[in-house]
Amino acid sequence: MTNKFVLVTGGAGYVGSHVCKELARNNLTPVTFDNLSTGYAEFVKWGPLHIGDLRSKSDLKAVFEQYKIESVIHLAAKAYVSESVQNPGIYYDNNVLGSLNLIEEFVRNGCRMFVFSSSCATYGQVNESLITESTPQSPINPYGHTKLVIERALMDYADAHGFRVAILRYFNASGDDVELEIGERHSPETHLISAMIRASLKGDKFVINGNDYQTPDGTAVRDYVHVTDLSIAHIKALDYLRTNGKRLVCNLGSGSGYSILEIVSAFKELNCSKLEFEFGPRRAGDPARLVASNTISVETLKLEYSSSTIENILSSAFAWHSKESLKADNIE
Repeated sequence: MTNKFVLVTGGAGYVGSHVCKELARNNLTPVTFDNLSTGYAEFVKWGPLHIGDLRSKSDLKAVFEQYKIESVIHLAAKAYVSESVQNPGIYYDNNVLGSLNLIEEFVRNGCRMFVFSSSCATYGQVNESLITESTPQSPINPYGHTKLVIERALMDYADAHGFRVAILRYFNASGDDVELEIGERHSPETHLISAMIRASLKGDKFVINGNDYQTPDGTAVRDYVHVTDLSIAHIKALDYLRTNGKRLVCNLGSGSGYSILEIVSAFKELNCSKLEFEFGPRRAGDPARLVASNTISVETLKLEYSSSTIENILSSAFAWHSKESLKADNIE
């Protein structure tokens, strides 16, 4: 790969910063475009930071004018399911209108490759044991609706303007950089594994949202994929678009499902940790089971998901949050 600028929207965030690190490993220069509402300038280590907002056309115009952008990886989005149910307006404003602004500027500048961070939330409530890319998409929350709107918009724009597009439907991003340079830092923290570890480190009781799902133990079942594997997938998707094809749609998941109680048990066994938990009500908009068929990503992108064992996810997340906890307590 030649040394080209890749615009990474949301590059100061959890997944975005890991993607930027992987781009740099592959001799590509990430240009982070972020409003820092949920991202952190200190996570931008492998290329320039351009502070801006997707809802501002002038901000987008400025970053495209300053850098010779070859391609775009679009990760910036509001991403809390419950919040989207309670306040859908901010999701349509940021995730839809902001994304359309980005696509328009991308087209105006003649860029050729667009990788979109989509979500398994576009599928909704699914009864299949493994979700394939052809599973009907019927989101059950506004967050999922906004992701699906942009998936379809990208296909329409690509048809009209001839650029290449990859749509990557994430399952549950988890784990952290093993070198502890970057990691997950959300407030509030809604991701299961990070919330569980933070509760353990603080000695707080962990709340499991719902134990009456139609699953073997009553708790929700999810597919957890390590953020490093997600990051590698973006670079492989760019390479695929550059060398092989105009379109790619694929799930990014480990292909294995774990219930919340199974994750809690694995964490306690791995870390010999005491973790008290209680059951709370379900979160609005949460389906019972989301597990990926990852055949396309394995066969087409040659992804190996080597980091996505539960043991590696839990150990890397525990190491990162332990470091974060020490920083918060001013302990060196």
